[in-house]
Amino acid sequence: MAPKVLVSDKLSQTAVDIFHARGLEVDFQPRLGKDKQRLSEVIGEYEGLAIRSATKVTASLLEKASKLKVIGRAGIGVDNVDVEAASRLGVIVMNTPFGNAITTAEHAISMMMALARQIPQANISTRQGKWEKSRFTGIELFGKTLGVVGCGNIGSAVCQRARGLHMHVLGFDPFLSEERARRLQIEKVEFEELIARSDFVSFHVPLTDKTRHILDEESLAKAKQGVRIINCARGGIIDEAALAEAIGSGHVAGAALDVFETEPPDDNPLLALPEVIVTPHLGASTIEAQEKVALQVAEQMSDFLLRGAVSNALNMPSISAEEAPRLKPWVTLADHLGTFLGQMTDEPILAVNLLFDGSITEMNTKALGAAITTGILRPSNPDVNMVSAEVMAKERGYLISSTIQSQSGVFDAYIKVTVTTNSRTRTIAGTVFSDGRPRIIQIQGIYVDAEVTRHMLYTTHTDQPGIIGILGTILGDSRTNIGNFSLGRSGQGDNAIALLSVDSPPQPSVVENIVETHMFKQVRSLQFNVVSN
Repeated sequence: MAPKVLVSDKLSQTAVDIFHARGLEVDFQPRLGKDKQRLSEVIGEYEGLAIRSATKVTASLLEKASKLKVIGRAGIGVDNVDVEAASRLGVIVMNTPFGNAITTAEHAISMMMALARQIPQANISTRQGKWEKSRFTGIELFGKTLGVVGCGNIGSAVCQRARGLHMHVLGFDPFLSEERARRLQIEKVEFEELIARSDFVSFHVPLTDKTRHILDEESLAKAKQGVRIINCARGGIIDEAALAEAIGSGHVAGAALDVFETEPPDDNPLLALPEVIVTPHLGASTIEAQEKVALQVAEQMSDFLLRGAVSNALNMPSISAEEAPRLKPWVTLADHLGTFLGQMTDEPILAVNLLFDGSITEMNTKALGAAITTGILRPSNPDVNMVSAEVMAKERGYLISSTIQSQSGVFDAYIKVTVTTNSRTRTIAGTVFSDGRPRIIQIQGIYVDAEVTRHMLYTTHTDQPGIIGILGTILGDSRTNIGNFSLGRSGQGDNAIALLSVDSPPQPSVVENIVETHMFKQVRSLQFNVVSN
């Protein structure tokens, strides 16, 4: 019997046609995604679920999806999918990372133009029989300064189009290299400077803990008088109440918003302001983009359901079915090594070197390299996967090199990753033991033996008595349970590290308490893509 796929959102007919052509059974119900009760009743019949943004794939829905093997999201964001719950149940989550970039960039530029010339407001006035030329006097884009927050795939496309309009473009992105900025012909600045200098500010970042309310009351107060704000990225990036107040006071001239914290926006103060232009999350809504992502998601899901091939997966590496059993634990290790370095690095990365030693050189080192790069990028971009990682790393100017060598030590095989920035070099190495579990075996040249778990605490310090007691006491006082405790040092009384597995993420106050002992050089709470400890 052919695998059965449910299309529960308004996907292009192209997707349905591809599923049929590949020999799959397709149930096209584009309104079912909004009927939570009915969806939960029928989801158990399907191996595949193709969606856009209307369908909410929650943990409770997944519990009822007894046959489900793959979820395909026609678009880049997966905010409407509980990826962790899907991973726990063995369901692959795929997206289509590149189909919407040009469309979203064009929408941002269109919103900026509409904002500059008050086109929607003038349209309404004229249709009402008025002729208010003086009321709708606009401003030119020529010579103005555009600040682009987030210079990835979409942000870079916005930069290029703004340069074509002869605007001066400022770019803020913690991972934007100077070389990449020069190629884009933009000026790389910090966020505070961008806000202070820009006539227009356009946001193109994912919603993370670091970007949530990045534009808030404090940053708005520092913004240039008369600034105009554009957000076609994610709701939650902007503090909407603070923006409404800034517009009401006249400090901000206006805003053009395609996304909101709550969608559809309910009783949002911004909707009452005539200076605000809004659209209903149309950034990816063009015929061309919908055709692209529909084709991509249907092909990807068909390849997996029929041949076991995985591509553009957020929770599983892109590897062939033949090599999966042997490679899978090494891919997990590679992701963990990259994730460690990604969380430890707060400045632009210049170079990444991947060293593959021993029997691992006979495996798919390209997939392993993609997994490492994915891990490095994930802390700043949760939507990254093994396919998009290479492109994102190139955009950020990473110089990635690989070294392959025969067995050189006591381990049959290991991976070592080195990341270089302007100020320092960081290294980490790991292997997979006979139990199939990844282990960290070296950090900054210091040997350790640490199994990777979901929540970990990393410290560096000078080797001296009392370190274990301090960490145990502070974590114990906060009711943070220690699962494993790994120590390493370069020599007696020399540099030392501690890597602790904990059952829950330490609160910021716990990290502060450890720092305030003045016994540690670095203290970091780390998170890894592990379902359970």
